Amino acid sequence: MAAVCDICAKKPTFGNNRPWSRKITKRRFDPNIQRVRAVINGTPKRMNVCTSCIK
Repeated sequence: MAAVCDICAKKPTFGNNRPWSRKITKRRFDPNIQRVRAVINGTPKRMNVCTSCIK
């Protein structure tokens, strides 16, 4: 499933893992995407929406 919000186009951001040993590796922060049904122009449609847009 694509980690992109259909409403606000929020997508994954990238950062670093920083363990105690200071060995830095790249990681990915995915938005909390939920599949919801929304009524658009009178027809129900499934959308991938982040939880901040649901709120």
